[in-house]
Amino acid sequence: RVATILVNENVIFDLDVLDTYVTATYPDLRKCINNLQQSCINGELQKPSLSSSSTTDDYKLQMVEMFKQERIREGRKLLCSQIRSEEVEELFRWMYDNPEFWGKTEEQQDRAIVIIRNGLVNHSMVGDVEINLSATLIELADNFNGK
Repeated sequence: RVATILVNENVIFDLDVLDTYVTATYPDLRKCINNLQQSCINGELQKPSLSSSSTTDDYKLQMVEMFKQERIREGRKLLCSQIRSEEVEELFRWMYDNPEFWGKTEEQQDRAIVIIRNGLVNHSMVGDVEINLSATLIELADNFNGK
């Protein structure tokens, strides 16, 4: 839907860049459209900024871009510094919905699902959700790297 909007508005865009916006905001179409509107300059969709000067509202876009670039450790640090505790369960679902970030092979992606499940189960039992989220992301990074 958002690609159609961009085409109708004569906005130049790269599909991979558009995918970053959609992945970061799915299933919230309205938020995606708002992000795209703010990120179009002179009729061209801009790649999300990875600079530390970006606002905290952009952290999900930055995180997705880092994960796409296999920079899981940096994405983890950014995520844990920005995410609110009420967003963590939603993030576990997002991780499950995007297995390509956690494994190159089907076997790695299957192991990633188990890691995500374990992190979600532990989420309700831990005293510090940030530590549990960090540990889950570290396990996912190790899985991705074949460790």
